[in-house]
Amino acid sequence: MDEKALGKRLQLARKRANLTQQELCQKAGLSYSTLAKIERGAIRSPSVFTVAHIASVTGTTIEDLLDLPQGGDSPTPVNTKKRSKTGVRFVYFDVNGTLIRYFERAFTDISEESHTSVEIVESIFLHYDGAVCRGSMAEEEVNKIIGSQIGLPDFNWSKYYMKNAECTPGTDELLRWVAEHYEAGLLTNNWPGFTQQLITQGAVPELKFTAIVESATAGCSKPESKIYEIAQQLAGVQPNEILLVDDQPAYVAGAEKAGWQTQIFDEADVAGSIARIKEFLAF
Repeated sequence: MDEKALGKRLQLARKRANLTQQELCQKAGLSYSTLAKIERGAIRSPSVFTVAHIASVTGTTIEDLLDLPQGGDSPTPVNTKKRSKTGVRFVYFDVNGTLIRYFERAFTDISEESHTSVEIVESIFLHYDGAVCRGSMAEEEVNKIIGSQIGLPDFNWSKYYMKNAECTPGTDELLRWVAEHYEAGLLTNNWPGFTQQLITQGAVPELKFTAIVESATAGCSKPESKIYEIAQQLAGVQPNEILLVDDQPAYVAGAEKAGWQTQIFDEADVAGSIARIKEFLAF
């Protein structure tokens, strides 16, 4: 692998680990100038110790960074992932409404505790949800505002969300199948840290996702063009090689505008949606 290709792979690993150059330098014990030169491809054959430090900090392996077979020393590139007949190499899944169901039961629980109608609870929540998902309002601030409006001073949306979040039947198997054959990631409008909590509690399978793009961390949300740009950079492939599986037509339209391929997930026809996605990803 030449120095420019290696630099791009190291930079991609850093971004997938959500680290700035300064943060990676601090964790790996590298100087900023050295890392910057490596990522630009200006240093020929950086030492294996440097690559090993970067691999450790970014949660990857030397073999991945050098594009080598696991445990081997051959310089021949290896790619065990598939390309579908439709040209897809990377699949992003939406979370809420696709992999996860939660809304109806969560709002019902809040309604019963606050003695407020489900319709009012949902309306108040949706008024602020987008701002937290974009990172423009803090979770604590919105919890306080919603709590004051429905008479629950200790209101915490995370409690109701996590209690009621459940895997959409069949999507765990679909996700595992996709991750086995393709690079897979999550692209979700969600409150900060919620996606990792879902993985930790088992509502979303704990797989080796290539990238997780959560809107609150990214500072933008679907269908804004910026979030698709960020997700494409982390995927490390061309726009038309990415598939987005999402239940929201507006978010699908945003992906199509970015040049991605798309599949609508219909919660009313889960089995049919899964079958169509697998057919679309045939290789």
